[in-house]
Amino acid sequence: MKITKAISPLRTFFIDESGQDLIEYALIAALIALGSIAAMSSLAGSIANEFNTVGNSL
Repeated sequence: MKITKAISPLRTFFIDESGQDLIEYALIAALIALGSIAAMSSLAGSIANEFNTVGNSL
């Protein structure tokens, strides 16, 4: 009887999936952040070149 009382909370802990949605949202936010950083890094050089071209033209 005592063993089942000790195992019951462990069983509910492993079956509980309430935090799963939060982890999924955090992973999606991290992927969006990484994609944004990569896009900004690749565009920074071309934008700087365009500003330099406009500045030289003036």
